[in-house]
Amino acid sequence: MNHPQSRAHPHHSDTSTGNLAPATATLAPRRWWAIMPVVFITYSLAYLDRANFGFASAAGISHDLGISAALSSLIGALFFLGYFFFQIPGAVYAERRSVRKLVFVSLLLWGACAALTGVVSNIPSLIAIRFLLGVVEAAVFPSMLILLSNWFTKAERSRANTFLILGNPVTVLWMSVVSGYLVHAFGWREMFIAEGLPAVVWAFCWWSLVKDKPHDANWLAADEKRDLEAALAAEQATIKPVRNYAEAFRSPAVVKLCAQYFCWSIGVYGFVLWLPSILKHGSTLGMVATGWLSALPYLCATIAMLGASWASDKLRARKVFVWPFLLIGAVAFAASFMLGTTHFWLSYALLVVAGAAMYAPYGPFFAIVPELLPRNVAGGAMALINSMGALGSFVGSYVVGYLNGATGSPAASYAFMSAALLGAVLLTLAVKAQPDRPQALAAHAHAPGK
Repeated sequence: MNHPQSRAHPHHSDTSTGNLAPATATLAPRRWWAIMPVVFITYSLAYLDRANFGFASAAGISHDLGISAALSSLIGALFFLGYFFFQIPGAVYAERRSVRKLVFVSLLLWGACAALTGVVSNIPSLIAIRFLLGVVEAAVFPSMLILLSNWFTKAERSRANTFLILGNPVTVLWMSVVSGYLVHAFGWREMFIAEGLPAVVWAFCWWSLVKDKPHDANWLAADEKRDLEAALAAEQATIKPVRNYAEAFRSPAVVKLCAQYFCWSIGVYGFVLWLPSILKHGSTLGMVATGWLSALPYLCATIAMLGASWASDKLRARKVFVWPFLLIGAVAFAASFMLGTTHFWLSYALLVVAGAAMYAPYGPFFAIVPELLPRNVAGGAMALINSMGALGSFVGSYVVGYLNGATGSPAASYAFMSAALLGAVLLTLAVKAQPDRPQALAAHAHAPGK
């Protein structure tokens, strides 16, 4: 039998900070099993369909379609332009209307675009499809972050974000192996088709499994819904009100986080999109071996992300689990640059370190914004930050590809990515945390019925 007093107080006092902390162990633990697998698979499919272009490049798509080295870099990066322009409109719709509906339509459209990449016969068609793929995927990531903020408390958010973003390295981990085999056995066209169609099928699974908010879920008991929504509402009481998106977008923290994520994404996507080509160029390995070597950094990244997010939630700290990892990534890229291609295996080991370090801070990083801004503007702010990341991804994927082609060596691109990550470190350190509002906390704690 449940004790009323234990249900009526979904918070306990955190004596180390003076804040009220959610007793998350009592808040519908089934949420993790009901929501996170679906979110993880959905984002995995999104990431699969954007990252496999690197394998097509290594497998000869440029030769087959008559694409120059410079144009190949531009086409590979075009995805991020479409992604950049449609982030905020999509996030605003998701925040004000429905994440469920938006992602359902996006799944259908991006799966179709990805599969159609396998049947293109000319450069203009490829350009159009890569841009459209970015457009239809644009709102997926910020929408997912909004969904998680509707379901998980501050004490859980870094881990929840990490399980979402794990769709990135885990997908590239298995995609690197599977794509290598598909390209080797069939070709790049069949690879795109085989990896695009699952998103269309999954759209209907998403629609049947996901609900926008706790009160919509028929698998939660009434008291579980009430306690979870009370805990989430209590957290909102601790955040300084922000009237509208314009005010949120002008805040110093959001401006710095936008610049930080721009620099960070230069390193990440320069790495993701061109790693297979860098490895192929630096060795005599075939596509299957290149696929296996491309997978290892993402296995290490998965482990690092889980460890960083767990520690971040445990210690209720965010920045200290972001900038040190990015600094390690910058140093690893710089060391790999200095070694050059004459020491392939040592240079490769440093790339593994760089890849793991760049991915480790994602969960803590995206937990920062909902702790700085209230729910009415947090989704739009995350979309703005992510759109600047998309712009950084465009710059990173284009410039890295261009430098590789122009210099005939990945050394210059390593130096470029290292400098970008160092900039991200400095910007992270410049972000100031917002202190809690003790008056609002006290008022909420002593309100009638609390």
